Amino acid sequence: MQRYRLVLTALLWSLSAALAQPQAPLPKVEPILPGEVQPLAPGQLPPPVLPQISLTPAIPEVRRISYASNGFIEVAAALVLVPEEDTNPEYLLSKAQQVARATFAARPSLEEVDLSLYSAKDYAGFGGPLPRFTAAVNKARLPAFLALNLGSLHSYDHLWLNPGDSVYGPPAPYTSELERTPRFQGTGAQVRAQQLEQTAASQQGGVLGNLLYHGDPSRPLAALTFDDAPHPLYTPLLLDALRRARVRATFFCIGRNAKAYPYFIRDLSREGHEIGNHTYHHVRLNNLDAASIRQEIVLANQVLEGITGKPVHFFRPPGGRFSPTVLSVVRELGMTMAFWTDDPADFDNLGDARLENRLVSKLRPGGIVLLHDNVLQTTQVLSSFLSVAERQGIRLDTLGALVRRAAPSVTSAQP
Repeated sequence: MQRYRLVLTALLWSLSAALAQPQAPLPKVEPILPGEVQPLAPGQLPPPVLPQISLTPAIPEVRRISYASNGFIEVAAALVLVPEEDTNPEYLLSKAQQVARATFAARPSLEEVDLSLYSAKDYAGFGGPLPRFTAAVNKARLPAFLALNLGSLHSYDHLWLNPGDSVYGPPAPYTSELERTPRFQGTGAQVRAQQLEQTAASQQGGVLGNLLYHGDPSRPLAALTFDDAPHPLYTPLLLDALRRARVRATFFCIGRNAKAYPYFIRDLSREGHEIGNHTYHHVRLNNLDAASIRQEIVLANQVLEGITGKPVHFFRPPGGRFSPTVLSVVRELGMTMAFWTDDPADFDNLGDARLENRLVSKLRPGGIVLLHDNVLQTTQVLSSFLSVAERQGIRLDTLGALVRRAAPSVTSAQP
């Protein structure tokens, strides 16, 4: 009976869509092909080179200091690699204070300097072992940061000192695969069933089972979502742009990133943004067993809920890859798996104008916009896109708001 209702709903949607004003097509659920290798997207360009800050005199442990702007403020991110024998808290704090002072002196226009101090021995990039010390230093709080000592670290709420947790290695290779279309690994019949549910969701809106493909298309409300948060350079820029526009969003956070930068998660939550789960290590889940899938989701939930004190309702699989096992685990955890209707491929580094045009062309009532937290061009076009959405009469908000305003017959899953 349920399948019959889905078929009927899909047919009604097809008829109404034919009579309605045409919109850009939705990202259709597709099967995962055996042996598939993720290629570079057509036309994908390397990211723009970020400008760098040079310190005089140089500090040997500083690998690089990059900075970026969202059109309103500038933020710098400093990568500092210290010898393993110097990773004691006293040295880390002293070195962070030295770098913060020198960076603001070298570029006074900065609003914030974010510091990430790693052991040079085990540094393996942003997806590798966690840093030993991180801090976000706003210009106005620089004197307070410089006055810190080991006995007063607790008084500065934008600082994290690694407690020595050794949970570094992911159970499967970290995936840098981008979210293009939802990819379902299952039988032909199971793939068709997912496509049918997606079509029905486009008409009905809200959560079907434990899946969210589309909000209520009859209401001028869409969800704004960001994947891969938090990031020590881009998250503060996005927060600032959203604050200026008075827009809330859902941030799908990677657990390991949240653990190293918990103060950004607190900032997001305090300002009304919603925190979602994007696994702990950002791994592809479709080939993992149920226990490994559960561990990735539960570990991320523990980190996120431990920071905010709030339950996590929504989950998005990295790369959009899922399977019957992933569906089952997410359902058992009482969570909703959320997808998207509007993916402008911001990681393709299209240029500001093309990225904004793609965003606007796919914007729709009940839509779910997918962007990434760690893309420079996203921070640069966000304010303009939010203004266009407002002029078109479509309000952008969190997934939770989208579900709460869905049709009365649709209810969201509760954790």
